[in-house]
Amino acid sequence: MIGSLNGKLIEKNPTELLIECSGVGYEVKISLNTYTQLSNSEQIKLHTKLIVREDAQILYGFFTKEEREMFNYLISVSGIGPNTAMIMLSSLVPEEIAHAIQTDDVTTIQGIKGIGAKTAQRVIIDLKGKVIKFSSGSETFDLKGNKTRFDALNALVSLGFDKKSTEKVLDKIDGGEQTIEQLIKEALRLL
Repeated sequence: MIGSLNGKLIEKNPTELLIECSGVGYEVKISLNTYTQLSNSEQIKLHTKLIVREDAQILYGFFTKEEREMFNYLISVSGIGPNTAMIMLSSLVPEEIAHAIQTDDVTTIQGIKGIGAKTAQRVIIDLKGKVIKFSSGSETFDLKGNKTRFDALNALVSLGFDKKSTEKVLDKIDGGEQTIEQLIKEALRLL
C-alpha cells in the first residue's frame, strides 16, 4: 500500500494532483480542503489511501492524517464510497463532519451533495461513538473503545468478512493490551 507521497508537484487541479516521486508520476485524487491547504511550492507531502477495485487502482491524497482518518471512517459506512467521501471532505472539514456526527446533526450531513436523509442517518449511527473528539492538528482521534480494535475491524472487513458479524466477534474479545495482530488472530479463530 502507498501510505504517503513526498515529491515534486507537477500539476495541480481542484480535484486531482500529479506528483513526481523518484521519476514516477502519481495521479492523486484530492478534496477541495486539501487543494486549498496546498501551497504553490514545488515539493509537497501527502498522506494517501490506495483503493483497489476490479477495474481500477485509485490513489486518494490528504493534506493531514486527520483528513485521511475521516476518509477511512466515512468509507466504512455502508452506502458511502470513496467518491462520496471525497465530496463530503470537500464540503466540510473533518472537524465539522465529526461535530455533526456527535451532535446528531442530520441536516448538516444531508446538506452535502449526494447524501440523502437515510445515508446521513446511517453515517451518524455507524460513526457516533467512534469519533468522540476530533482535534485539528493533533494527528489523533479519540475513539470510543480502542483504536487497535478499529484497525483490526478494518483489516478483517478488507479481508472479506462481514462488518456486523466481525464487530460482534470483536465485542466478545477483551482487547486489553493486545496488538492488532493478536486481536485479528483471535477474531479469525471465532469467525
